Amino acid sequence: MSGNVEVVRVDWRIAEHCRAVEQLTQAYAEDRWGNGQALPDAVMTQLVPAMARHPALVVLLAWIEQQPAGIATCLLSFSTFSARSVLNVHDLAVATSHRGRGVGRRLLEAVEQEARRLDCAKLSLEVRHCNRIARQLYASFGFRDVATTEDPEDATYFLSKPLETR
Repeated sequence: MSGNVEVVRVDWRIAEHCRAVEQLTQAYAEDRWGNGQALPDAVMTQLVPAMARHPALVVLLAWIEQQPAGIATCLLSFSTFSARSVLNVHDLAVATSHRGRGVGRRLLEAVEQEARRLDCAKLSLEVRHCNRIARQLYASFGFRDVATTEDPEDATYFLSKPLETR
């Protein structure tokens, strides 16, 4: 099903890539699995330039028949327990018109290839509990909760603290 999906790493010098990043990121933000609302104009104006200069960002685009079909926005971090990099899938989004065609799986395969190329110790990501389709995809791809026991006291959580906006 994913045979006609081409995945490429974003080249910030290619205008078509930049437009696809803006389009797919905005669509994801508006989707119920994103923010459920459009990103402000001020964010959209800065999005591509900020992404292009971020030294730890890895962005992959999926294309079907020259149309942007999905995006994986990833960040390199570091595992002190393995003394190696970790690639975190910050956003994985598939355009509504291309869902159910293997785009998410192809993006994850490409993310894993990139992580192996970068000699990462592991991949990480966060997912909403209510997003069963994404959770099933991630589980089928080998992602697991990092809790070490069935004890709820040993559960893992993703926490964030919003900071003041500029």
